Amino acid sequence: MEKLVTQIFLCSFFTILVLHFCPALSDEVEDESEFNYEQGSEKGPDRWGEIRPEWSTCSNGTLQSPIDLLDKRVEVISHLEITKRNYKPSNATLKNRGHDIMLKWNSGEAGYIEINGTQYLIQQCHWHSPSEHTINGNKFDLELHAVHQTPTGQTFVFGILYQFGEPDPFLSSVEDYLEEISDTGEEIIVVIDPNKIKIGSQRYYNYIGSLTTPPCTENVVWIVASEIRTVSREQVSLLRVAVHDDSDTNARPIQETNGRTVKLFRDDKVDEED
Repeated sequence: MEKLVTQIFLCSFFTILVLHFCPALSDEVEDESEFNYEQGSEKGPDRWGEIRPEWSTCSNGTLQSPIDLLDKRVEVISHLEITKRNYKPSNATLKNRGHDIMLKWNSGEAGYIEINGTQYLIQQCHWHSPSEHTINGNKFDLELHAVHQTPTGQTFVFGILYQFGEPDPFLSSVEDYLEEISDTGEEIIVVIDPNKIKIGSQRYYNYIGSLTTPPCTENVVWIVASEIRTVSREQVSLLRVAVHDDSDTNARPIQETNGRTVKLFRDDKVDEED
């Protein structure tokens, strides 16, 4: 049985984040038809900030995601604050957004993760292939983003990286529904348990970034698990086929770090039980 207790943040560091960064209030767009991932095209990643005025941060922001998580640049922290995950099965909307598949729970109904006494309600998750974040320049086959928010709008995202191998249990719980939403804009209601999202060992990269799709809102707290999970080729193919996306990627290119600090939280004595 998976442990409910996950260890993540230094108490003092997290307090600094709360005091010095404004909440990320803007959600990712629900309809992705206005932009694409084709480099050099009029709707491509380098032009997102020009498509709508409210998307200008995609071009002129200084805290953009994703970034390369370079080990020689990180600050290693070994003392971790206790964090609790309290998720539960709940109705969720499985939606085809055009370039990706999103699973969205009603706010608060699927539970939360608690960090230093603050509850972050799980909102939605979606997938990018190949991965958006890289580690030491290495790209992976898939990345899941689990998006959480406080009632006041502060956003933090868990990023989980995958390479081809055994099927991912969480994706297995939704793959039977993917064919039903194979047309852009289609959606269905399903009951999904976010506890099936496997995080891995207690080692996480942490930095301040942004949403990786328009409007590219900044001051998002990012945690990316350093342990690489596995996903089957068939599962990744199902995600790509369902959106009828002819491009070979729905991953935003790596953004400039601009001097940001990346921390690596780890406790070598504590690992998650699957």
